[in-house]
Amino acid sequence: MSYPQSVGLGPARPALFRTPLNLFRALAVAEAISWTLLIAGLIVRASTEVSAAVTIGGGIHGFVFLSYGAAAVLVAKNQRWGAWPTIVAIASAVVPYATIPTELWLHRSGRLDGPWRLAASDDPRDGAWHDRLLRTLLRRPWLLAALIAAAVVVVFVVLLVIGPPGGRD
Repeated sequence: MSYPQSVGLGPARPALFRTPLNLFRALAVAEAISWTLLIAGLIVRASTEVSAAVTIGGGIHGFVFLSYGAAAVLVAKNQRWGAWPTIVAIASAVVPYATIPTELWLHRSGRLDGPWRLAASDDPRDGAWHDRLLRTLLRRPWLLAALIAAAVVVVFVVLLVIGPPGGRD
């Protein structure tokens, strides 16, 4: 499958990743959906004693939770958010369904506007090593996606080894 080349976006990307808004919105919605799966699993376990429902819903929710957090950090760095919007974006994943109003707030306040920062601008912050690294990775979206996915998988596995919140039954 090929994607059309967009002006100023570097290598063509699937629509989901074309802008920070698209990525953040998709993962905010996915995080809300994963809450539904987790809550449904808890209800199934409470009413039928089928604990696999929580294992499945909880696993999906955990993975999406970590993915949303990684995307929030990436978008916050790209959009140059201050500490408050970044903390709100990450913390919103802890409260069921809060990622949706958070995404709406960030979008309406203009914090999700604009493209990925693929090239340096006149802004002096663009000279910092972490901004240069961000631009380098953003110009290689498949490498960036693979690195983020690997980090999410490592954290997910470590958390699985540690065990679920509240301990094991």
